[in-house]
This record gives sequence, C-alpha cells and structure tokens, in this order.
Amino acid sequence: MRTGWDKRPQAGRAVARLRRCGVICLCMGLLLVSGCKTEHPFVQGAVFKENHEITITFAGPVEQAWAQRLANFSVNELADPDILAEIAAVELGRDSKTLTLRLAHALNRQNSHTVVLKEILSGGKSLGTARITVKQPYFGTLLSILIGAMIIQNFVFSKYLGLCVFFGTSRKKSTAVGMGITFTIVIVFASMLSWFLYQFVLKPYRLDYLQIVVFIGLVSLTVQGVDTIMRKVNPKLFKAFGVYLVLVIANCIILAVPLILANNEYNALESLMLAVGAGGGFLVALFLMSSVRERLEVANVPPTYRGLPIAFITAGLFALAFMGFSGMSIF
Repeated sequence: MRTGWDKRPQAGRAVARLRRCGVICLCMGLLLVSGCKTEHPFVQGAVFKENHEITITFAGPVEQAWAQRLANFSVNELADPDILAEIAAVELGRDSKTLTLRLAHALNRQNSHTVVLKEILSGGKSLGTARITVKQPYFGTLLSILIGAMIIQNFVFSKYLGLCVFFGTSRKKSTAVGMGITFTIVIVFASMLSWFLYQFVLKPYRLDYLQIVVFIGLVSLTVQGVDTIMRKVNPKLFKAFGVYLVLVIANCIILAVPLILANNEYNALESLMLAVGAGGGFLVALFLMSSVRERLEVANVPPTYRGLPIAFITAGLFALAFMGFSGMSIF
C-alpha cells in the first residue's frame, strides 16, 4: 500500500525538473534580450533610446570635459563604416555614468550600429578607446519578423499575393480557418526545407540560380504530402477545399517566403518566424474576409455587386485599413 511518504521523492524530482527548466529559460531569456556587444571593460552596455538617441552606461563616472567634446564620438551603421551619423548633442547623466548621444537624424534600429568612444577619461586617467556594437535585442528582431509578416506587411493586404486561394476559400469561416491552418503548416515545412537546402546545398555549390526551381519542387512535395494526409484524416475538410488545396502549389506567398529568407540570409530561427508570420497573416486575412462575406450573403447588396465584385471592394477596404500599420516598429 502506497502512502504519502512514497510520493515525496517523486515530488522532489518534479520540483528539481521545474527548477532546471526555469534556469534554462532564464539563460535563454538573457541571451535573447542582450543587445550590446562591447570589447571595453569600462563600458557596461549601450542601447537604442527612441529613434534619435543611443544611451551608454559606464562602470564608473567619466569626465564632464571629455563628454562635452563631440569629436570624441562617432556613430555609423555596421554595414557602412564610411558613412558617419551626425551627432547633434551629448548629454551626461547626473551620476556621470550614463551618456546619451542625440543624433540629428533618425536611426534605422533594424540594423546594427558601431559607436566609437575615443580616449575615455575617468578620474583623470585615460582608459583608451572603446568600440561598441549596438543592436536591438534579438528577441525584438524575431518578434519584429513575426509581427511584420503577420500584420504590418501582410502578404495579402499589403503585397496582394495569394489572391486566388484567398477569394476562393473565404466564403465560410469553417473553410477559411481550415485553409489558413493547412496553409500555415505547409508554408512552415516548405520554408524550413527550402532554408536547409539553400544553406547547405545551393550556396556551398554555387547553385543559387536554381533556387526558384528547387523551391517550387519542395512546395509541390509538401503540398502533396498534406493532400495525402488530409484525404485520409479529414475527408470532409479535404472535399471542402476542393481544387484550392492543389492551388497552394502555385500560391505566390508560399514561394515568396523561401525567396525572402534566402535573399535576407535569415538563420533557422528567423526563417521559422517569417514562415509562421506569413501563414498566420494569411489565416488572419481569411478569417476577416470570411466573417464579412458571411454577412454580405444576407445583406442588401445590389445585384451588380454580388459575388466577386463586392468581395474585391471589401478586400480593398481591408487593405486600406492595414495601411495604417505601415512604418510601424515593434522595437
């Protein structure tokens, strides 16, 4: 007969597992949010502050006279070291440990920047020159890719891709949601396979010019696999999709995502965020459109505009609404 004492070792092991998982998650979180790379021990960190400022934190107070000289500082994008950003003002905090560089023009925080601090003076001593790489947190980069592909630059309402499947499967919510989920699964698998093949086969052997042909083949293979599985698992949903599941092969979005991740040289995690964002954005577009079209079926629409005409008008209104997200920056 088991008693409460017998369960204590199991509970202890469960608590230990939870603690280990917590430590691992904490380490991963610190790795993701770290946004500054510094090679100088006196410089503790540097972050973007708004679009015109960079804040630098020192281990100790620095000289006021040194901080007031603009010639001691330079800022440039990491990719363009010859083009220096114009520094409008420099502000030193009350504790003399925080320095804010205010630039004349807005920074592109999507790109990494290099900040050079010449001959840092602290306590009357020169601590040498520091070179700092400032970039947004990596977690912010991943979230920006995800939200950007899903909402800010939605492939349907912003780039007008995948309209054939979009209009064909957005008449009912059930079909729209099923198609959106299926499309997301297909695009994630196809994109990750395309990234792997591009990084480890096409690039090393200089076969980049074959990427479109290869990507189309991978997409076709993935769609055929989903078609076979869905035919066995859910025949009703497969029948509801009809010819539109086959049209996923020729969908512009499912081919655009591998091309974008190849051109931008995304790593595996960034490629996954782009694929999930594109699929999620297509699901959002289908759900919104199907919700409106179900209402339009019982609305008093003039005979001339019934069917596809009113659907195109509705899609145009959604596109105008999504234009409000253009230029939006998450981090």
